[in-house]
Amino acid sequence: MNRMPTSEQVTEALRAVIDPELRRDIVELEMVRSLDVHPNGVVDVTVSLTTAGCPIRSHFEIGVNDAIRELDGVTGVNLRFDVLSDSEKQNLQRKLGRGSLPEGALAQVRNVICIGSGKGGVGKSSVTANLAAALVADGKRVGVLDADVWGYSQPRMLGVGGDRPRVNSERKLIPIDAAEGIRVMSIGFFVEQDAAVVWRGPMLHKALQQFLEDVDWGALDYLLIDLPPGTGDVSMTLAQLLPQAKFLIVTTPQPVAQRVAARSAEMATKLKLEICGVIENMSGFVTPTGERYQIFGEGGGVQLAAELDVPLLAKVPLTMALREQSDSGLPLVFADPDDPAAQNLRQGARGLIALSPVELPVMQPPAPAAAPKPAGMSLPMA
Repeated sequence: MNRMPTSEQVTEALRAVIDPELRRDIVELEMVRSLDVHPNGVVDVTVSLTTAGCPIRSHFEIGVNDAIRELDGVTGVNLRFDVLSDSEKQNLQRKLGRGSLPEGALAQVRNVICIGSGKGGVGKSSVTANLAAALVADGKRVGVLDADVWGYSQPRMLGVGGDRPRVNSERKLIPIDAAEGIRVMSIGFFVEQDAAVVWRGPMLHKALQQFLEDVDWGALDYLLIDLPPGTGDVSMTLAQLLPQAKFLIVTTPQPVAQRVAARSAEMATKLKLEICGVIENMSGFVTPTGERYQIFGEGGGVQLAAELDVPLLAKVPLTMALREQSDSGLPLVFADPDDPAAQNLRQGARGLIALSPVELPVMQPPAPAAAPKPAGMSLPMA
C-alpha cells in the first residue's frame, strides 16, 4: 500500500505549475490558498486567481491536477478556485516589483508586444506600422507606442505628424487616432519637427514611464511598442515596467543582421521577456513586374527563428510600394492590400494573433476630453 503524500510534498509538486503570464510558479506567487490531504488519498486544493473570469483558468486546472496525480498514493483531486482580494493583488504587485506602474495602468490592454532589432536599418518601424494596420484589418483594437526616442518615425508613417495629444478630464493624455482608429503616442508629438532628442538613461526612463501610466490607452487588444535598435536603456526600462510583454524580433536575411538580432534576443532572454517570434524583412526585392532579387541574401530569418526555437511569422519582401507608403503616412496594408509585402505582413499579424489569442473586453466609452490645449505631460527636457 502506497503511503499518502504529505502536504509539503504536494506543495513542492505544485511548484511545477507556472503562471504563463507572470512566469513564476503558483506556490511562489502564493496562489495556493489551502491544501488538505485526506487518508483515502484525495487531495483538496484551492487556488486563487487574479480575476473570476481568468482566461487561463483551464491552464491551472490541468497543471494542478497533473502535478498532484503524479505523486504516489494520490487517488483523486478536488480543485476549486477563488479570487484574490484587492489587498492581496496589491501585495502580489509589490512582490513582482511592479510598484513603478500604478494599479490599473494598461488594465484594458490584452497584449503588449515589444518590436525590436539588433541594429538599425532593418525596417523595424515600417513593420510595426503595418503590423498595426494588419491587426486592425483583422478586427483588433491596436495602439502603437513609438519608444524609439532618437529615431521616432511612427507619426510620419501613420500620417499624424502634425498633431498633438489632448488631455482628458482625469489629466491623462489621449493618444492620437491614425487611420482606421490606430492609437498612437510618440515623443515626436512633444518636440519640434525633426528635432534631435538628446537624453540619457534616467530621462528616458521617466518619459517611457509617463507614456505608459499617464496615457489613456483605453481598451486595446494589442499595444505594439516600437523599440530603438540595440539593447540599451529603453529596452531595459520597458522590461522592468512591463514584465508580461512579449518580444518580436525583426531582422533582414543577411548573416550580419541575423547575428546582431540574436544578441537582441539574448538581451530579451536575460530580462525574462518572452520571445514570441521573428519577422524577416527585406526578404528579396520584388520589381513592379514581379521579378525577385535576393539583394540581402537569404535564410537569416529562418536561421534565427530555428536558433531561438520560435516561429518565423513572415518573410516580407521589399517592394516599391512598401517604401512609398512608409513615407506617405498610410500603411501599405491599407493602401494596397494585394501588394506582396502587404500580404506577408497580414500573414505575420495572423501568426501573432494565433500566438496570443485575446478575449475581447467590453469597449469602454471614451473619457470626455477637455478643450484642445497643449498636453500637460511633464516630459524631461533635453
